[in-house]
Amino acid sequence: MAHPRRWFLALIVLLVFAGAAAAFWAFDGVITTEALEARIASLGVWAPVGFVLLYGIATVAMVPGSIFDLIGGALFGPYFGSALNLAGGSLGAALAFLVARYIARDWVEARAGRRTRGVVKSADADGWQFVAFVRLVPIFPYNVLNYLLGLTHIPFPHYLLATIVFMAPSTLVYTWIGVAGREAIAGDANNLRYALLALGLLAVMLMVPRFYKRMRKR
Repeated sequence: MAHPRRWFLALIVLLVFAGAAAAFWAFDGVITTEALEARIASLGVWAPVGFVLLYGIATVAMVPGSIFDLIGGALFGPYFGSALNLAGGSLGAALAFLVARYIARDWVEARAGRRTRGVVKSADADGWQFVAFVRLVPIFPYNVLNYLLGLTHIPFPHYLLATIVFMAPSTLVYTWIGVAGREAIAGDANNLRYALLALGLLAVMLMVPRFYKRMRKR
């Protein structure tokens, strides 16, 4: 079991470095928003496909997803960027879940610790509702949670659907912050609008725990 796991981890690291090198090569010398748009257009379909794949692989390698959400917003805009970020984040969450359940379960359990075992028990008790809550309110680190949920008995389709649906709000927040940053650099006044939208969504997300507690009491 150890040898296949090591080969798998080595493959993930290699893919991350290869993706990072490809991204550096593709966007080397791009210093303006106009040049950025032209470079993305020249890459055609490979730009969004490569971004989603790199996002997914990097998630398995424990790279923070918020970084990619910001980049996705800056590269692809608020709507297409949100869709790509959600696709990449969901792909990475699915891969990490499957790795923990079928490939490296012993390794994940050994590093989970006693405190995180309580998370697994809670997830088993609440099922997809637990997944929905922790996706809406990122109490636990996104990358760690993907692996922990793979240790539960939650069916994979339930996990994936809850992840896609309830991770969307936080994805929109980070995407629009990335868009606001890009517009600010370009000197466009629209950055204030995107920033306000992101803050509004963030405020709604912060209210979720209260509603969840009331639902649990009922």
